[in-house]
Amino acid sequence: MQYLVQFLCDFQYFFVLLSSKMSAPTINIKGQLFSLAKPKVMAIINATTDSFAFSCSNISEAVILSQAARALSEGAAILDIGGCSTRPNSTPVKEEEEWRRVDIALRAIRGAYPQAILSVDTFMTSVARRAVMEYGVDMINDVSGGSEEMFALVAELGVPYILTHNAPVSDTLPVTVQVIDYLVRKVDELHRLGVKDVIIDPGFGFNKSVEQNWELLENMKDLEIIGLPILVGLSRKSMLYKPLGVEPTSDEALRATIEANKKALANGAKILRVHDVKENIIW
Repeated sequence: MQYLVQFLCDFQYFFVLLSSKMSAPTINIKGQLFSLAKPKVMAIINATTDSFAFSCSNISEAVILSQAARALSEGAAILDIGGCSTRPNSTPVKEEEEWRRVDIALRAIRGAYPQAILSVDTFMTSVARRAVMEYGVDMINDVSGGSEEMFALVAELGVPYILTHNAPVSDTLPVTVQVIDYLVRKVDELHRLGVKDVIIDPGFGFNKSVEQNWELLENMKDLEIIGLPILVGLSRKSMLYKPLGVEPTSDEALRATIEANKKALANGAKILRVHDVKENIIW
């Protein structure tokens, strides 16, 4: 707490606190307020051949629609479509290939479920632009931590933006303090550009050790000081399955995900990004 007090002496923190919607857990989606007073589940829709926990060798509309139909029927409020895996040691794909995959998914889902709230998981500005302009995608989920180009784009497009902590952390300060410092400064940049709806993601699994991930989860409630909705992506991640000595696709990894998500909800999470929708509706 002493570190948070020190940070609050920084003008940037006062700026963010004053400009945040602390008492209104909502985001604006195409002119409609989307309430986060009750937590929501964001379903992971894989349009990749090497996803973190699941994969398909053939990215087709049928495969995508199967994922989307199941997620929506089980209670997903948002579908998060990704065409490039961000799992550790994954092979990046070129922008053209990422868009080809995302295009297949968006065409299928928009056709079958035109009212579904869609997010695209990308750090490529060209993919983000086309997704919004061609398919009316509702938000951008950028796990890279953002760039000047991406920040300018979401400001131009006027869509909600999911800002992820994805930066090296040191052992000299508590990891939660470093995450708050990073997110606040990035939120300041976004607000100055005119981005009104920002969701923050503490970035479990990105540039953090297993121990740091657990420390962050334990102290995640401190992130509420930023005054913005919190999304967490804990689903079947290595911080959960590696200490158990199991595979990410195992039942044990699912049970660990559910327990970790319970803690995240108790510590202020408003959106759970998951592979398994039904099992993670736990409120």
